[in-house]
Amino acid sequence: MSQPVGRVPQRRNARSNRARILATARQELGRNPDITLEELARASGVVRRTLFGHFPGRAALLEALAEEAAEAIQATVAGGAKATEPAERALAYFSLSVWPVGDRYRMLLALAQRDLGMGRVTEILSPARARATAILEEGQRSGVFHSYLPAAVLGAGLEAMTVALLEEVNAGTLEDDGTRVATATLVAAGVPEKRARVVVDDVAAVVAAESAADD
Repeated sequence: MSQPVGRVPQRRNARSNRARILATARQELGRNPDITLEELARASGVVRRTLFGHFPGRAALLEALAEEAAEAIQATVAGGAKATEPAERALAYFSLSVWPVGDRYRMLLALAQRDLGMGRVTEILSPARARATAILEEGQRSGVFHSYLPAAVLGAGLEAMTVALLEEVNAGTLEDDGTRVATATLVAAGVPEKRARVVVDDVAAVVAAESAADD
């Protein structure tokens, strides 16, 4: 059966509106976690009815953003450094690759406990946590990273540091393309600062080349 004339453009417009609302929400919620859906509709350039047609309430909007973040993290982890990479390079690659995702969805950190619940946040971050732990375990076995903390505990500490730095970005007190945080991550894991800088600079060039190729 043929589709009614105008149905495809309507669906295309609906997808475009939804994407624009989510992109605006990522930006505006970072500035003001208490923004209303009516204010968000205006900022998105759509009428209130259009926004509520896609997201009947704040919870639905935040869950859509959470799902986006989960998919982005999954894709980033799946496309990580090769298993043959030395652990210090693998950790630098991981940090540099995850940073843009964290930067894009950092407003979820401010909303996590109040609106999403820590269980949902844990679910979103679990692939990244598993990958980080695996890298740290390998680095500890090879003597690249210190071993006075279990890998999972060390990973939790590095994650907390990254979250804190993301919050500083959110507050406007830090600007970073990911290289400073990646260097700090390697140093905190036990890599000497000079070596950490060399590794991060080298891996950052690889990540940039991959990003340019994808574009």
